Amino acid sequence: MILIAATGNAGKIKEIKEILSDFEILSLKDIYFEEEIEENGKSFFENALIKAKAVYDFSRQNYPEAIVLADDSGLEVEALGGKPGIFSARYAGKDAPQEALIQKVLQEMKAIPEAKRQARFKCCMALLSADGEAFYSQGYCEGRIGFERRGENGFGYDPIFLVKEFDYQKTMAELSSEEKNRISHRRKALDAIKERLAGGAMV
Repeated sequence: MILIAATGNAGKIKEIKEILSDFEILSLKDIYFEEEIEENGKSFFENALIKAKAVYDFSRQNYPEAIVLADDSGLEVEALGGKPGIFSARYAGKDAPQEALIQKVLQEMKAIPEAKRQARFKCCMALLSADGEAFYSQGYCEGRIGFERRGENGFGYDPIFLVKEFDYQKTMAELSSEEKNRISHRRKALDAIKERLAGGAMV
């Protein structure tokens, strides 16, 4: 079974391949998909489906039996009213580097006390079977925003996200790949995908 991961994010590809190691995973680079997808949905689920459909349509000629998986995920900070949310990747402007995203959130949270820095990572996934049948899943990882960046692993906002499941003592970027893949929002969303695929329902 071939599964096409509809993302250009190298970090996401790595995690998907590690968690769904029983499947052959192709990236957008592998299928020569170079189009820019306009993510104009109003929710993570809408954006995931937009990406899945675009890659599904593109891939039918060369990969008619492939399944397409799209992930839309981001950071929701309680004190910021749920921001950056669906704008997580472009919160500091289109194509802004990771550090600019981190610094923008840290600056906006500068005056917020520790007790009110709750946040969560949210991941929504859309899976399209070879015949276009859709399946959705989601996962969360609870935590809080730290006061400074810590750790060199992961990507995105990982260096400022203190993980609840590690008693807020480690940022996501201080976890090993194995630790992160055990508790992450992406892992929780992919567990449902994995169960669905193992049952043969989407083949």
